[in-house]
Formats: sequence, structure tokens, C-alpha cells
Amino acid sequence: MTCPRTFSIMILHQELILLIGTSLLAREIFASTSCFSKHQISMYYFCNLTEIPLVPSDTVKFLLSFNNIKQVNANSFPLLEQLLLLEIGLQFTHSVTIGKAAFENLPNLQVLDLGANRHLYLDPDAFVSLSNLTVLRLFGNALGDYILQDNYFQDLISLEDLDLSSNRITSLRPHPLFYNLKSLKRVNLKYNWIQILCEGNLDSFQGKTSLIFSLNSNHLYYSSSVDWAKCGNPLRNINLDTLDVGSNGWHVDIVQNFSTAVEGTSITFLKLDHHIMGAGFGFVNIKDPDNSTFAGLARSGLRLLDISQGFIFSLNPGVFQKLTDLEWLNLYNNKINQIQKGAFFGLGKLNFLNLSYNLLGELYDFTFGGLHNVAIIDLQKNHIGAIRENSFKDLLRLKMVNLRDNAIKIIPSLPTLTTAYLGENKLVSVRYRTIAAMYLDLEKNRLENLGDLYILSQIPDIQYIFLKQNRFSYCVKPDNVMANSQLIYLDLGENMIKLVWDRNLCLDVFWELSKLQVLHLNNNYLTTLPQDIFRGLASLNRLNLASNLLFYLSPGVFPESLKNLNISGNQLLSPDPGVFMTLSILDITHNRYFCDCTLSNLLLWLNTTNTTLAGSQDDIYCVHPPAFAGVPLSLLLFDGCNEDEILKPLQFAVFIFTSVVLVMFITAVIVFIHLRGTCFVWYKKIKRILVDDLRQAPDASAYIYDAYLCYSRKDFEWVQNSLLKHLDSQYSDKNRFTLCFEERDFLPGEDHISNIRDAIWNSRKTICIVTRQFLKDGWCVEALNFAQSRYFCDLKDVLIVVVVGSLSQYQLMKYKPVRVFMQRSRYMRWPEDHQDIGWFLNNLSHQILTEKKVKKKSNVMELQSIATIS
Repeated sequence: MTCPRTFSIMILHQELILLIGTSLLAREIFASTSCFSKHQISMYYFCNLTEIPLVPSDTVKFLLSFNNIKQVNANSFPLLEQLLLLEIGLQFTHSVTIGKAAFENLPNLQVLDLGANRHLYLDPDAFVSLSNLTVLRLFGNALGDYILQDNYFQDLISLEDLDLSSNRITSLRPHPLFYNLKSLKRVNLKYNWIQILCEGNLDSFQGKTSLIFSLNSNHLYYSSSVDWAKCGNPLRNINLDTLDVGSNGWHVDIVQNFSTAVEGTSITFLKLDHHIMGAGFGFVNIKDPDNSTFAGLARSGLRLLDISQGFIFSLNPGVFQKLTDLEWLNLYNNKINQIQKGAFFGLGKLNFLNLSYNLLGELYDFTFGGLHNVAIIDLQKNHIGAIRENSFKDLLRLKMVNLRDNAIKIIPSLPTLTTAYLGENKLVSVRYRTIAAMYLDLEKNRLENLGDLYILSQIPDIQYIFLKQNRFSYCVKPDNVMANSQLIYLDLGENMIKLVWDRNLCLDVFWELSKLQVLHLNNNYLTTLPQDIFRGLASLNRLNLASNLLFYLSPGVFPESLKNLNISGNQLLSPDPGVFMTLSILDITHNRYFCDCTLSNLLLWLNTTNTTLAGSQDDIYCVHPPAFAGVPLSLLLFDGCNEDEILKPLQFAVFIFTSVVLVMFITAVIVFIHLRGTCFVWYKKIKRILVDDLRQAPDASAYIYDAYLCYSRKDFEWVQNSLLKHLDSQYSDKNRFTLCFEERDFLPGEDHISNIRDAIWNSRKTICIVTRQFLKDGWCVEALNFAQSRYFCDLKDVLIVVVVGSLSQYQLMKYKPVRVFMQRSRYMRWPEDHQDIGWFLNNLSHQILTEKKVKKKSNVMELQSIATIS
């Protein structure tokens, strides 16, 4: 456990660090700001001043902190009769000296701040002539006992507030002339070194009333051995409004001895916070307060007692029984785990009890016995899981109980309340108990059944229900629901009500809430609103639907009484402005507006409506199309959108025409697919008629044959029927080509390889009919090699490959001559459908007549197609 002195020093250091940090931050803020005097205020922060500057005579406030002023004397200030506030705190020098009559030219000064100067040297007559001064701040000035023992404050007859905190005062014996400071109401001696205070030390304060006196964090009575009987009552004949002796490390014995010593002294508010009374959790050798600890305060008229932030583990019987006038008791942040029977006996006038941030686990029927007048009990941040049925039964004047952040699973009986805080517990259902609250907080629990709302809304006189951050996802409507609701405020935000309404459950949950004025349904994943969901809400004025997934609002979904609607953060694309006509305040920011002509009505309404739009106009922006993404609606114009009405007849005509053309085109495509062979025949006939049956004959001067047909002998019959009869001129006069093939044109007795070579070199093109038999025939493969050699010799693409049958590309690539060809040229495949043969033969004829020269450029072969049809 940290000793009180260390604890006090830690707090002092934290405050000094905060002060220094604040000054450094202020330096950054004001460094770039010129020092000025205007509007009767003279501001000179961080101006590197070493002397008091001249300011206008009508100055009312004069601020000189954060400079380098070392000395202030009688000649430092001109006559400033209107000056009321002077601040010369925290100078960046080692010391500041205040000379004799330094402020005599400031006769009406009311507030003087000299605080946070590291070493302040005061002349005994420094404050003469300041008869109107009411506030004097001398905190953090390293002042010693002399500041009180000498007559520094003799002329301060109007002084009300004296701050001497964070100095080096060790003994409290004020000068007798302190008695003349009749107006003094507050003396702050916090963070000094006063270790003992006995009778007679404060005689100069006798006769003063309503005095606020702070001796917080002084280590008072902690380390010194005190003879309490000899020390006497240090507060005799002093009437204290507030006495702050907290953070002095007082245990039970010191508190008891002090209470006995000051017996009979009038104290309205006693602060004993940050004490070390109590066993804590496990220190059984340290005493908790008992019925004698505060007994000495019985005749003090104590009305407020603060014993927060300590180690009290058990409230023993009658511990406060002598404090019969107590109205306010603060036990916040102790280690209270047990409240013994009769712990609050004698506190018949207590109005407020704070037991928050303790270790209570259960409330019994006797826990609050004796608190007949209590109105407010704060029990938040304990570990309360069980509450007996009659725990609050006899508290007839109880109006508010705070049970937030505990472990309650069942709503307790709360018969006389107006306000009940039960948020952040473990409630899973609402069992109807005796509750008479007007304000009921059930936020952050585990409620899942939306049907509980029917029960809660029938609590007599209920007006406010908070159900935010529960788990509403299904609904079982209870029987015998009666219309008896006075509800005016309902918060159902951050639940999962979408799951309820998507199954058409409890769609009448709001129908009987005729007096409801405010409804929160934000963050409920809603995509649509059932059409009659708000039926019966005749008084609804404000509705919050923010952060849902709504993309459409149907007309008439909101009640006519609605004036304030928050629908920000949804998925609205092009909302109908007619939905918003009755509203006075509307928030439609951060939606997903589709900025085309369908949004023109909303844009027109936004530009003409008197409805107040919440949020920034820049937050109402387009999301689609991408060209308008992020553009605020306020910058858009839709002047051309009215042309749609004019163009409607034309649009209809275009639609009909397009539909007819599309149907005809699809019909033609279907007919062509099924009769494409016939169509090709007719195409050829029409072409012959139109061009007078003129044929283009190949140039015979250069080659003997138009093409050499290379195939396997086993395929001759198929080649003859499929190609020769349709292409070779000797088979039919209608054919245009002179073809060379082995069975007719090879010279008998001639070497076969010579015949192949002659056929290739005397023909314009070589056509290889590649079948499975072709790939097995060595002569055919050799002919393919010869044809490719001519390709590289003449730089002409003279080879045409026609693949017949079900040969795959993988099977073709296994043969090197074919693979070499396929790497530089495309092959033709014999059609499987009979009606495509005519088209194929026409294409093959075109290939025979087309001469493709190969141009060598930068060692890369490029094909340049030059059509030369003889």
C-alpha cells in the first residue's frame, strides 16, 4: 500500500506535469499570435516580456503569464482604475519579486493571480491598498510559514478566496489580524506540509461562518505522535461549511480521535476521501469503521460525508448511527463486500447513498434497513447478481436506483421508483415484477424477445424505456395485452429487429403507443419498413432510422405527426420527396444517391423546401454513376430532365421499331443457321447473275497447275468426291481450277520423289489433305516437307493444310512437319455439317487465288497478304 505522503507527492507531481504540459501547449498556440490590447483586454502570453508593458487606461483584464518578468514594484503599473483581473503566473525566471505597494495603482483590482512562480519573494507591504481584492492565488510559489504568520494580508479586507496550495507551509498559526478578514470564505492549503493542528492554531478564524477549509494531502496527524487530550479541538468556535482532510492517510484510529477532538464543531460537509480505513480484501488485521469511529461528530450537524476511495470491506452495525443529520453519504470506490444488518440505522434523514464501484454481490431484505427517507441509491459497477424480493420494499421515498453494470439476471421488484438504471446487466427476459418507474434503462442486456416490449409498455406511468444494444431477433407476443401505455420515449437502437419483421412477426408492436413522441430504430439492419408498422403512433414527432440498409421508402409509411426524421447512413438511391413533406428537420446524409434524372424531383424539393437539413450539405452526395461520385447534390443541375415528357411518344415509337427489327433479325439468324447451305447456293447463283457469270481465271503464264493436291492413296475416293468434282476443270466445265494429283498427272516410270517435287514447283499452291492415313504415309509427309522448303526459298506462303476427320491438335503436333507449319500458319478443317461444304470450298478457292508473300525484316518473317485474283 502506498504511504499517504508518497501518494500526495504523486498527485502534486501529476498536477505540476499537467501545468507544465499546459504551458508548453499554450506556448505553441500563442507563439505565432501577436501580443495585443483590445476590447479592454490586454493579452501578453509568451511575449518574452521582462517588464510590465504600457496598456490602455480602460483595461479590465491584464494577462501577463508565461513571460520573463522578474520584478514588480510601485512604478511597474500606470494608474488603471478599471482593472479587475491581473495575472502574473508562471514566469520563466528563477524567481519573481513583488515589491512594496506594487499594486497601489490598481485600486479596484478584484482578482490577483501570482501562482506557479517557482520562487516568489513578497515584500510585507506588497498587497497594501488592495482593499477591493476578493481572490488571491499564491499556489505553487515555494512560500513558507511566514506567509501566514506575518501580516501580509492586513489590507485585504474584502478577501474571500485565498489559495496557498502546493507551497511549503509546515505550521498553521495565522497572524492575529486574520481575524479582520471578515469576508474570507475559502482557504486552500492543499499539498503543503502541515503535520499537526491543535487548539489555538486557528484562533484567527474564530467567528467566521460558512468557511471552506482544505487541508487535503498534508500528511496531517499521520506520522507525528499526537497527544489528543492535550492537543484539544483545533476547530473550536469555527463554523465550517466544508472541511477537506482527505488524502492524508487516515486510518480508523485517526478518524475516531479527530472526530472526538472536534466534537461540537459545526461542520456541514466533511471530506475524508482517499483514506486507508478498512480491511480491504484480505487484510483482516486492519479495522473497518465501527459504531465509535464517527461518534464524535454526533453534535456537529454533519449533513454531507465523503469517505470514498478507500479500503472499507464491511459496513458494521450502527457505523453511522450518531450521524442523525446526515443527508448525503459517499462510499464510492471502496472494497465493500458486506453490509451488516443495521449498518444504516440512525440515518433517517439520508437522501443520497453512493455505493458504486464496490464489491457487493447480493442485496438482502435487511441491507437498506433504516433508510426511510432515501431517494437515490447508486449501486453501479458492483458484482450484484441476486436481489431479494423485499430489498427495496421499505424504502417508501426511493425515486432512483442505479444498478448499471452488475450481474443481474432477473428484474428486481422496484415498487416506488421514478427512475431505474438496469443497463449493462445479464437480463435475458422480462418477467413482470412490481415496477413503478417512469424512466427505465435496460440498455446493453441480453434481451432477445421483442414481445417483452408489450409487457414493459404496460408498466403504470412508464414514459421512457431504453433498450439499446440488446439482442432482439424474435418475437412471441404475450396474451392479454392491454392498451395502457403512457410511453413518450423508446430507444430500440442497435438491435436486430430486421429478423423479426422479415418473418412478419409483431408488426403491431407500436400500434397502442399513441402517446409516443420519440422512437429510435437506428442500426437494426432494416432493408424495408412494413407498410403499417407505425400505425397508431399519432403523437410521433422524432424518428431515428440512421445506419440501416433502407433503399426505398414507400409513400405513407410515416405518420403525419412526424416532424424530425434521421435517415442518414442508409442505401437510398432516389427517394421520393413526397415522403418528407410533413417534416421540419431531416437528416439524409451519407446515403447512396444515384444521380440521374430520377433524382431531379428530390433535387428540386431540396432547393425549395423550408425543411431544415441536418448535417453538412457536403455529406449529401452522389455515389453513382462513377462520373458523379462524391459530388454534393447541391452542385447538381437537372435542367434537361423535363424533356423526357416531350420525348415519350418518340421513345415509344423507337421502342416499337427496335422491337420489330430485333425480332426480324433473330428470325433471320435462326433461319440462316438451319438453312445456311441453301442460302449460300442462292448467294452464288445471284452473284453469277449480277456479274453476268463472268469468272476470273488464274494466270496460266506462271504455273502449269493452280494447285497440287497431296493426299494418301487410301483417301483418293473421298478426295475425288469431295474436292476434285467441285474444283477441277476436267471434272466439270463449271470448275475453274487446273489441279495436279498423282493418279492422273504423275509421269509413269518417273522417280516418285521427282514427280512430287515437279508437282510442287509447277503449282501455284500445294494442298495437303491431312488424315490419319496421310500421317502414316511417308511420301505424303515428304511432300509436306518439300512444300515448306519452297516457302523458305521463294518467300511465298504456298502451302494449304486441310485437316479431315477427328484429329485433335495434340495428335497433329506429334509430327514435326505439321508442328512446324502450325507454329507459323493456320490450317483449315473440313466441316462436319454437310451444308457448310459450299462455304468451305469457296473459302478454299479464295486461298488458292490469294498470293501471300513473306517479307524478311530484322530477321523476323512477316506475312503480308496481297490478294491477286487473275
